[in-house]
Amino acid sequence: MTSAALLAFAFIMSVGILTPGPTVLLALSNGSRFGLRYALFGMLGAVLADLLLVLLVGLGFGALLAASETLFLIVKWLGVAFLAYVGLQMLFAKGELASVHDSARQPSRWTAVAKSFSVAMGNPKYYFFMSALLPQFVAPAEAQLPQYLALATVIVVIDVLAMSGYALLGAKSLQLWQENGVKWLNRVSGGALLALAGSIALYRRSA
Repeated sequence: MTSAALLAFAFIMSVGILTPGPTVLLALSNGSRFGLRYALFGMLGAVLADLLLVLLVGLGFGALLAASETLFLIVKWLGVAFLAYVGLQMLFAKGELASVHDSARQPSRWTAVAKSFSVAMGNPKYYFFMSALLPQFVAPAEAQLPQYLALATVIVVIDVLAMSGYALLGAKSLQLWQENGVKWLNRVSGGALLALAGSIALYRRSA
């Protein structure tokens, strides 16, 4: 894999990741409701999902998902259900301004990890996207593992930077907008997640 190929991959992933998706919306919501430190745990879940997705693509899971209608529908509807659940939680969340300073009122940090991980893993469109994209940047004549590790590193770095930016924006909203602003920020994020759930529900394997 050449440096030019890695840079091209980084550019494509930057465009995809910087566009608000489920994990960055969760980072935004976590930052606005519970502060930047709590949002970092959600990022950990997303990073673990990134690494697992790259591993699954390397093992051919995307092709298996494309070939099996049953497996596709299981992943699809689990993803739809979980995204809708998280979206509704955000939509009806209160500002919870005090919870940033009161750890007793925060959900478990491992809940943030699990939620971000599940949201990232429940999107079949991402499997197909990664399955179509990654192999184009892997040189067949070279060792596969180092190349997939390099691609995974690029994905993780970009994802962490994007989520950190959104989480910081959410955390700043605590200071700038106070409870009412945080409540509306969560409603926007929740509505966006519900829209994403709807788009996955309409997604077909043939696409």
